[in-house]
Amino acid sequence: MVYVSGGSFMMGSDDSDASPDVRPAHRVTLDGFRIGRYEVTQELWEAVMGNNPSYFKGSRRPVENVSWDDCQTFIRRLNSLTGHNFKLPTEAQWEFAARGGNSSNGYKYSGSNYIDNVAWYEGNSGGRTHNVGTKSPNELGIYDMSGNVFEYCDGEYEFYDRHSKIAGDFTRVARGGGWFFDRTWQAVFFRDPVSSQRKSNNYGFRLCL
Repeated sequence: MVYVSGGSFMMGSDDSDASPDVRPAHRVTLDGFRIGRYEVTQELWEAVMGNNPSYFKGSRRPVENVSWDDCQTFIRRLNSLTGHNFKLPTEAQWEFAARGGNSSNGYKYSGSNYIDNVAWYEGNSGGRTHNVGTKSPNELGIYDMSGNVFEYCDGEYEFYDRHSKIAGDFTRVARGGGWFFDRTWQAVFFRDPVSSQRKSNNYGFRLCL
């Protein structure tokens, strides 16, 4: 886990190419927290759950093909085993960490404006996930917050302006893009609404404490 000191940042984006659900940019203040240096790997999932649901097998690859609900089951078991209080990061915690916290250099992607330096995405992934930590980290030493797999966040999905709603069962949100998606999806402010039951080899998670 990497400690992220508390601070304030502008969450979201008012850029001309930003989607409506990341507007308006707004100031958020957070207390300090810890977040995983890496996405949860298949070896950690298997140690806790006794199975490996991933499509792209590899002990150091991120676990995927798990739903938001599955992640909650994993976290409950992990907390029972360790006596800690792990959870998914909130969207604000996730974005603050992805931006580099108080050490942020204002990059579009997590750790760089040059996506190939920090992310496995549609342009370089070869159509699969990769071992965690094989691209460069961001300013806090955290890996793969852009690319590899989308990462589920805690809480429910809603528009920042509180006035708009999204149709269907898209009650949760994932962040960070992934191996299947183009560079647009990898920006630190990008949001993806998902169902809590959705499973895909594009979606995994990291832990927060």
